[in-house]
Amino acid sequence: MVRKAKELTLQEQKRIKDELKDAHDFDPRDPLFGLSKDQLSGPSISRRASLRLLAASGALSAWHLMPGMTRSAIAQNRGGDLVAGWSGVGEIVTLDPAQINQVLQFQISSHILGGLTHLNADLVAEGDMAESWTVDDSGTEIVFKLREGVTFHNGDAFTAEDVVFTFLRSKDPDQSINGGLLANVASAEALNDLEVKFNLLAPQASFFVKTTERASGRALTIVSRGALESMGASQYGLTPVGTGPFRVTEHVLGQGVKLEAFADYWDPSRPGVDSINIIPIPETEPLGAAMEAGDIHIIGGNPVPAELVDRFAANDELVVDVIGGNGFQSLFINPWRDPFKVPDFNKPLAELMEEPGFQVRLALAKAIDRERLIELALFGRGVAAYGTINPAMGFFFEDDLGENSNQRFDPDEARRLLASAGFPNGDGFPTLTLKAGTPQRREAQIIADLLKTVLNIEIDIEIKEFQVLVPEFQAVDYDLLRIGSGGDFDPDDGIVDFMQTGSRLNGASRDKDAMPFGHFGEAVVDGEGTEQSSTVDLDQRRALVRKVNRITSDKVASGFLYHPVDTLVHSKAINFPAESRIVGLVDMDRVTFN
Repeated sequence: MVRKAKELTLQEQKRIKDELKDAHDFDPRDPLFGLSKDQLSGPSISRRASLRLLAASGALSAWHLMPGMTRSAIAQNRGGDLVAGWSGVGEIVTLDPAQINQVLQFQISSHILGGLTHLNADLVAEGDMAESWTVDDSGTEIVFKLREGVTFHNGDAFTAEDVVFTFLRSKDPDQSINGGLLANVASAEALNDLEVKFNLLAPQASFFVKTTERASGRALTIVSRGALESMGASQYGLTPVGTGPFRVTEHVLGQGVKLEAFADYWDPSRPGVDSINIIPIPETEPLGAAMEAGDIHIIGGNPVPAELVDRFAANDELVVDVIGGNGFQSLFINPWRDPFKVPDFNKPLAELMEEPGFQVRLALAKAIDRERLIELALFGRGVAAYGTINPAMGFFFEDDLGENSNQRFDPDEARRLLASAGFPNGDGFPTLTLKAGTPQRREAQIIADLLKTVLNIEIDIEIKEFQVLVPEFQAVDYDLLRIGSGGDFDPDDGIVDFMQTGSRLNGASRDKDAMPFGHFGEAVVDGEGTEQSSTVDLDQRRALVRKVNRITSDKVASGFLYHPVDTLVHSKAINFPAESRIVGLVDMDRVTFN
């Protein structure tokens, strides 16, 4: 477990305070955020400079700097077959970074495919496929020097042309869902086989720690031109060919993914095991039983079910490591269905609150006691959410949003709103269906109970596999739907990905003639949500982000529930080194057996 602040030594508390102070000591009017081109250049960015970059993008808070208690030293033993249980999922649909929209997918693809950079546990951007890089005085021209002699798993040489090919493919909306992550990148050019130049529209503090990062970045996770041409995109999604520490030997939908150590990986010290067998385990109890029986060594995928964490922590054969998490989890409410139909959010809030459809929508959001939900469903592990901006985003997060959000828990007001909409004490209110994934079964039941207690309404629960739930979410085919986001370190992850009319996760496959927007559409969120992405001045960006976040909260873009923590569980039979403990990921390339 990560130690709480009161358990830190005075020396550790002073280090955290000093590092936070130093990281935020820059002039936001400076387009380089106080960093020189030498500080930005690599083979790796220094810890001090990396923390400064994260502070400049708003993604730095004190929990990033806390020491863990369960992190083990790197072991020297090599070999063995690792078995990983992927929580809460029935099958791994795709590993093609151009189509990845789930953390549980890029957790796997990160072992197979390389990127120009990769974050370590200290949040430092290190060279991955890039050996080093230089930044010009304007901060908008970046030249990466690639590693020499690197090959793809199929034997093809890795060159700058592969980086440019990946860039162009990711920018193409017909081939990729992640092109928005490259909105600030004007062009990419291969200068020679081992040098590639990127031209940015404006300096971007998160470029190295987000856009070029091999896992969560996705848009510049490097794919193989030759393999794509010979295999086709569909097969490539199942068995991608990359430059990573492992290669895919088998991927059967519904049965999992088998990886084998890549003998020609550029770093001869990795990987530490011979193979990884990734097994999808959708149900909670089978996951717990498999972990306790030693049938699996480590858990990845969706968050470890909260009801298992204390059970695992009491097991002397297991390690439970909890650190601050990111992302948001929500109850999405279909604005195109009665009794909460709201076909136009572009009205003053006071006017919206006179409409029966919005009154019902707001009543649902105000009837949920988030602290009670977190206690019952998550056993106290979570932070109440009222928007997409999570605590991991540090500078942008509003601690007191819940005190004055329109969604704050108020059972009396929730009942008044429902009565005003024509359903006093729930009389005449239709039975709604709440769709949720297998890992959220417990949460769905508790949400239904909370709504029944406060509003006296009936909720039917429909549990579905995640790969079925996501298409229905994108088609806006639901009454209520329990889903959320993870791996979010920048405001764009929540605002641009979810809350704008054109967001890739806002009903992308809906009938656009019948539904002009998906779960939410609002002009200010569209306009200023885009503006904040390219705003250099940090204070101005924070103001825009908080304004947009408050609109989505007050106008109930969804019923925001909680921000999660990040829990890693593994057997004591393996060593999981501290440098691999990266929030949102399960990096297994340095894992070894005792």
